[in-house]
Amino acid sequence: MWKPEGLITGIGSIPFLEPEPAIEMIMQTLPRAPHWPQLPKRGDMEGFVLQFLSPLIECGILARDGEKVYFATEDEGWADGLARFYALYLAVEEGDEAALDSFTIPEEAAVGFWAFLRRLEGADPPPYVKGQVVGPLTVGFRLTDAKGRPAYYDEQIRDVIVKNLALHARWQAGKLGGYARQALVFIDEPGASIYGQSTYITVTREMIAEDLKTIVKAIKAAGAKAGIHSCAAVDWGILYDAGPDIVSFDAYEYFSSLIPFRSETAEFIGRGGVLAWGIVPTSDKAYGETGESLAVRLSGYWNKAAGWGIDPALIKSLAIVTPACGTGSLDEALARRVYGLLGDLGGLLQGGR
Repeated sequence: MWKPEGLITGIGSIPFLEPEPAIEMIMQTLPRAPHWPQLPKRGDMEGFVLQFLSPLIECGILARDGEKVYFATEDEGWADGLARFYALYLAVEEGDEAALDSFTIPEEAAVGFWAFLRRLEGADPPPYVKGQVVGPLTVGFRLTDAKGRPAYYDEQIRDVIVKNLALHARWQAGKLGGYARQALVFIDEPGASIYGQSTYITVTREMIAEDLKTIVKAIKAAGAKAGIHSCAAVDWGILYDAGPDIVSFDAYEYFSSLIPFRSETAEFIGRGGVLAWGIVPTSDKAYGETGESLAVRLSGYWNKAAGWGIDPALIKSLAIVTPACGTGSLDEALARRVYGLLGDLGGLLQGGR
């Protein structure tokens, strides 16, 4: 059973324009599990959704018209674009590594990723490195077809989104695995919070779990540990059902959201599932906290979870500690405060082992 023992890492996005200061902050704070920085303030291609969709643009499935990005379902080349995409997908399934390289991230869409790898080049590999990929619900409800309908409702487009993200996640997991003893890749899925809302009644838990499961399997197939992150109150049972190694959540604001799912949480941890506790707030509340105060809060949450029938020692040994969410929308000073608290908390947790 893998036991990360209070390992600390980050969620992904950083509010810097250049990768070097972001990477320096990450390496200083998270030397045992650094992550590559997403830099959304550089522009829309570095944004949360488009960053991982370059193959769909290359195939002509995803179109750009100024700031508008949509699935080009009305274009006469739509069918040919689908054919090109599925040909790539089938080639990867048949073991064509060159085809898998089609699902890389171009440097212009992820300058932080490539700068991060260059920083690790030739250095002693850290125990872990972490990457991240956007979730299919988030893509499917941020983007539309040519008529303005959310893409997730189109079965064909949904299949393309899931397969594209799965192959990218597999590529990323394999790439990161060459720079550390163990790679972690999280699926960032804030879209999971739509489940159960009256305006999304046609989206079933089975749809969500199966889509996530496809990406989880792709990450694991490349030898990485698969995580799913959501920073709101969601049906945690759905995420557990998707089969990840790690479920990451905003423990600072939403610990109580686990209570209705305490039996599912106990089962997840009991079978070796890891919770990533987002205990460092990614808001102005960070200025009112210290490493010590967050350690006390986290210990209190672990004690409450022990009341659900989980061995307290197991809770701690199967725990990762993170910020509540990414810091990409914050100002730089607040982001540095968040990472400073994370480093302070990590020192306290590791010192208390």
